[in-house]
Amino acid sequence: MSFKSIIQDMKGEFGSISRKGFDMKFGYGMRSRSHRVVQDITVPIDAFKQSCWANMPPELLRDVLMRIEASETTWPPRKNVVSCAGVCRNWREIMKEIVKAPEASGKLTFPISLKQPGPRDSLIQCYIKRNRSNQTYYLYLGLNQSSNDDGKFLLAARKCRRPTCTDYIISLNCDYVSKGSSAYIGKLRSNFLGTKFTIYDVHPPSTGAKVTKSRSTRLVNIKRVSPKVPAGNYPVSHISYELNVLGSRGPRRMQCVMDSIPASAIEPGGVAPTQTEFLHSNLDSFPSISFFRSKSTRVETFQSGPLSGQKEGVLVLRNKAPRWHEQLQCWCLNFNGRVTVASVKNFQLVASPENGVAGPEHENVILQFGKVGKDVFTMDYQYPISAFQAFAICLSSFDTKIACE
Repeated sequence: MSFKSIIQDMKGEFGSISRKGFDMKFGYGMRSRSHRVVQDITVPIDAFKQSCWANMPPELLRDVLMRIEASETTWPPRKNVVSCAGVCRNWREIMKEIVKAPEASGKLTFPISLKQPGPRDSLIQCYIKRNRSNQTYYLYLGLNQSSNDDGKFLLAARKCRRPTCTDYIISLNCDYVSKGSSAYIGKLRSNFLGTKFTIYDVHPPSTGAKVTKSRSTRLVNIKRVSPKVPAGNYPVSHISYELNVLGSRGPRRMQCVMDSIPASAIEPGGVAPTQTEFLHSNLDSFPSISFFRSKSTRVETFQSGPLSGQKEGVLVLRNKAPRWHEQLQCWCLNFNGRVTVASVKNFQLVASPENGVAGPEHENVILQFGKVGKDVFTMDYQYPISAFQAFAICLSSFDTKIACE
């Protein structure tokens, strides 16, 4: 039997097990009317024990899974890699070892990939669709450079107005974006003027991360994440927009202080913190990828002070200064064809000179965001930030800024 036949037989066996015991849904190749996400999966043990793959020798199993991972490099075929990881605990552990983080592979495979830094040598191309009617934003992985109609769903965010601030709830579930959902992974919070924002991660971005304290906490889910590492609001970034008190015309000026990323991360040999899994109380069901949180903390204060105020030793990003085009009579940035509509929301972020970066590295675009159509925007990012951080930063550009226009 050829190896190709073995793989086809193996995939057929997956489908048989799926039809017998559980329904697997993957986010891939979807259009705006159809949203699908990775759902929690419960594999019936009896069904798998009847499979001819249950007693495969470990060495052969690893070789087969490695070939599947190497052959399915793009979505939607890459759903087969996720399918393998969802068979049982043993297969999941092997796939977690085989599948590399986006920094090394340049691929987004499991939901945890959204919390990991992007590739060092290229931009991951995504796009955001805005639904004005329900104040919801959807992030997709671009599958076709010539069209933004097809894409793999990644994240969703819903805008929630408060008396003194605005929250953007970020979730892995496009149909139920709520803090009470097990798919809730973080939020973006603004001050009243929309000039200062804080990104909160529900999971600790690195060892020793401190959760934001408050006077009261509330139980959101019955299941506890971990008795040692409680879930909460871990501030991972602070975003500031410069006040425009004189009302002068021109592009916005913004700064992002990445609290969880050291400034040394962008230097040769530098390392950015990388989450390896979502913390949860048990691993019986697949998604290493099960999302539970126990306590949520609130904070109502924001860092104050000028744009120059920052923490020592952390990465600082600033928007790249545009140039004035005399013929077009407008401010211009080179988005390499990824942005086609002029908008005050468009921006490119590069490392600030305050990080000690000089030369070509300073001009290396880490995140770019811009408009390409009605309620459609492109978002491209790379190392050292993650898709979650990039999405939250872009959401800050959507918020109304009373004092910046």
